Amino acid sequence: MKLLTRRNFVQDASLVTLATSLPNSLASFSSLAAQTAEPTVHFAKVPRERISVATYPFREFIFGQHDEKSASPGKMPLKDFPAHVVSKFNVTKIEPWSEHFQSVEHEYLDELRNAAAKAGSGFANIAADGQNSVYSPDSAERERATQFAKRWVDVAAHIASPGVRINIAQSKNAKPDIAQLAESLKPIADYAASRNVVVHFENDNPVSEDPFFIASLLDRANSPWLRALPDFGNSFAALPAQDALYGLDRLFAHAYAISHVKDAITTPANTVVQIDVAKIFALAARHHYQGNFSMEFDSDGDPYAGTARLVAATLKNLS
Repeated sequence: MKLLTRRNFVQDASLVTLATSLPNSLASFSSLAAQTAEPTVHFAKVPRERISVATYPFREFIFGQHDEKSASPGKMPLKDFPAHVVSKFNVTKIEPWSEHFQSVEHEYLDELRNAAAKAGSGFANIAADGQNSVYSPDSAERERATQFAKRWVDVAAHIASPGVRINIAQSKNAKPDIAQLAESLKPIADYAASRNVVVHFENDNPVSEDPFFIASLLDRANSPWLRALPDFGNSFAALPAQDALYGLDRLFAHAYAISHVKDAITTPANTVVQIDVAKIFALAARHHYQGNFSMEFDSDGDPYAGTARLVAATLKNLS
């Protein structure tokens, strides 16, 4: 996922909505129990059933929070996307981006979950992007980042998503510190355990989400509720190919429920790097990864054709 094209869409107003929409009373489980429990998601064995389609590549076609309150002509609401994916790709899972949720109120989430069930679909993960940094030197900002994560854990639990990907937003006033981050993530891990939702961290921006940094952070945090989301392409935009592959190898050792499939990525210098997806699927197999693969086409061109190509490549490599 591209920091500049995705994260900047998330507005402060969205965070205010999140902060007031869901009750804090959901966190009523024992923290001690949270520290000892482990996630027990039963993943599909059939290759096609391990595939999901991310909403992010289709952001031009899905009504999002950056649109006006009334849906734009030709754009579909998120609740229609599961059936759309079943029809277009014969895939029965989606990975929605937080920007595409019009609300986190229970009534809206019920409508979304019921629409997916009616389509014979479900949710592989949620990709949630916030602006506050969990490692900021400002304690108030750290608390806002923690509450943001907890709200999206609640959303994931409500729609029966096994996980949520929370971004590690960069702090304007501090460099990421593994020890501080690991400490700051403890209440998020405990809360995620109480809701039976796994929190994932993706190799994305090269400062606070470098693959080696994330792997070291997860080693330090040492929680079964905090896992990696290996994105096939993102690290190739910032690292030499061999380093990117090694970073993905480190991440798959921490992966659980979700990985993003890409076959190309564009660097900051506007160079397109082609991805050897077979090598990355081999890494996943070497680490006995059993979770889902989300198609996240992130190149110029038609996202429908690109996603169909990714589905075909995934089926080939999982068969």
